[in-house]
Amino acid sequence: MPETPNLVDALLRLPDPDALVPARRSAHAPRILILYGSLRERSYSRLAAEEAARILERLGAEVRFFDPRDLPLPDSVEADHPKVAELRALVEWCEGMVWSSPERHGAMTAIMKAQIDWIPLSLGSVRPTQGKTLAVMQVSGGSQSFNTVNQLRVLGRWMRLLTIPNQSSIARAWTEFDEAGRMKPSPSYDRIVDVMEELMKLTLLTRDIRDHLVDRYSERKESHAELSARVNLKTL
Repeated sequence: MPETPNLVDALLRLPDPDALVPARRSAHAPRILILYGSLRERSYSRLAAEEAARILERLGAEVRFFDPRDLPLPDSVEADHPKVAELRALVEWCEGMVWSSPERHGAMTAIMKAQIDWIPLSLGSVRPTQGKTLAVMQVSGGSQSFNTVNQLRVLGRWMRLLTIPNQSSIARAWTEFDEAGRMKPSPSYDRIVDVMEELMKLTLLTRDIRDHLVDRYSERKESHAELSARVNLKTL
């Protein structure tokens, strides 16, 4: 049965322009977490992520990495496992993320997916991903592909991350890095710079209003129903 107009009106919150321009903005460096999807000694997804980190730091960000070594498969252990707890703490700490995965058999790697699957939509009353920014990157050994970045976008949307429009896909990745693991000057490198600049801009614009951005009518309606049910129980 549809809600009465009065209840709908009571739960609706029209956009408040003042809420989108906070009186005080955070002064600390934007906090960016980087996840990568390979354990190889010469991992191109990690090398690309390290280039992204250098750019982000030049732009003024504080960057941290999560090392996926020894992260158990999802649901194989309890969430208090040290590596799981480390990952979740980093996700809570950050204000934006970079996901960098190889493309294997036309998809992201299991290592990348396992990290994302360990990140919950909520931790008690805290929603660690919602309203935070996300940039997606992929590397492949062959020709240009966008399968993995497209999959990462789907996951970012599912986790209510603000996934930026730009993205990086590095084809024939083994030709893009020198022996020291640094990326050679190229259009692919320029694209990573573009992506990191955009991530920083969107993070600075949204980090102080993310609670406002993810405030949803359907969830307010659900909370209202739960509160009403509790009140009715007390009056019985």
